[in-house]
Amino acid sequence: MGSVKELLGQLDKESFVPLLSKLIGESKYVQNNPPELIPEEDRVAKHVLDVLLPYSTTTGGGPLIVNHVTYVQGRGNVIVEYPGTVPGKILSFVGCHMDVVTANPDEWDFDPFSLSIDGDKLRGRGTTDCLGHVALLTELMRRLGETKLKLRSTVVAVFIANEENSSISGVGVDELVKHGLLNKLKQGPLYWIDTADKQPCIGTGGMIAWRLRTTGKLFHSGLPHKAINPLELSMEALKEIQLRFYRDFPPHPKEQVYKFATPSTIKPTQWSYPGGGVNQIPYECTIAGDVRLTPFYNATDVRKKLQEYVDDINANIEKLGTRGPVSKYVLPEENLRGRLTISFDDDMMSGVACDLDSRGFHVLCKATEEVVGYVKPYSITGSLPLIRELQDEGFDVQTAGYGLMATYHAKNEYCLLSDMGQGFEVFANIISQLEDDTS
Repeated sequence: MGSVKELLGQLDKESFVPLLSKLIGESKYVQNNPPELIPEEDRVAKHVLDVLLPYSTTTGGGPLIVNHVTYVQGRGNVIVEYPGTVPGKILSFVGCHMDVVTANPDEWDFDPFSLSIDGDKLRGRGTTDCLGHVALLTELMRRLGETKLKLRSTVVAVFIANEENSSISGVGVDELVKHGLLNKLKQGPLYWIDTADKQPCIGTGGMIAWRLRTTGKLFHSGLPHKAINPLELSMEALKEIQLRFYRDFPPHPKEQVYKFATPSTIKPTQWSYPGGGVNQIPYECTIAGDVRLTPFYNATDVRKKLQEYVDDINANIEKLGTRGPVSKYVLPEENLRGRLTISFDDDMMSGVACDLDSRGFHVLCKATEEVVGYVKPYSITGSLPLIRELQDEGFDVQTAGYGLMATYHAKNEYCLLSDMGQGFEVFANIISQLEDDTS
């Protein structure tokens, strides 16, 4: 008898592509952008269940234990278990989410809501993030149910709802953890399959979204000495905030170990003001942006510091740099002072640094090297929701993915069929390695 990876073989493209076509056909209905768009993940779950239930213990007389778990109507999660013979010996593939980000068909070169094929390219919203992985893991579990391999390890796949807007709680993996349905996955490596480029992603960033509102005094631009220009005040204040941030949260030594592409950053990304003529200095403006934080700093500490910076600038606004001979932020004769107010979005996220000493990490690296031909772990300050919470709960979280980073959340999203094929082989290799592990 051959090894487990030989018996599992390669991805069945004749089965995978039609399944993916059905999933992408649902992508219009699983866009996650509340309140306008609430995904109906059960539309995707139905196709997963249609494939796997014929191999289930309850409806097909097969080995798979299939559990459709719903906390919000129409927004279910699917847990699939292939039981092994050794109690407590387990590995899991989690993170394949059944919702997608929005897509505007007018901005795409092809229909985002139906699968189209261009050579090796599989095109459509969700092919990379993350319906391609949903189809891939479904095929893996189908193959296990079909072959009925005798494994020592239990293999679990968890398909989740509500990853793309995880600030809404009580729907997806957060609720599964709360109800203890994933507790036994702490006994082995948990592979979060929702990154890209076929390499282990060993670190992600935290994220804090902020808004800096600046109040000045409106006046005609021909008499700027009678105004407090909120645009100038915003620019000087933001410069001061950035200087203090980089002083207090400099590049961390561990960022080199984890190969982070960038250190922690704070930067503006949006600017808004009430409008008016070009000859009018406005009353107020708002700059919005984010902090991307490597996991070696605490997001709560950063938010507290940002508030302290703003409070100090307000108290000492006379000391802030100005722009030109009549630029000012205080009008004593009118008892007016420019003022800054900072606020934060509720959905603050923390980054994660995977355990580089864990057996799960070393197995993933070896499988990647053998299948892909090289292994080059990387880290980014892009944010993945939910995984830090899992790590804090005691799960050995490792992350990987087989879509393309360049098309993540992008127009004209696609993945490569050949990459997905390698992903299937990596999964089989992981199972094979852990099956041989007697530790």
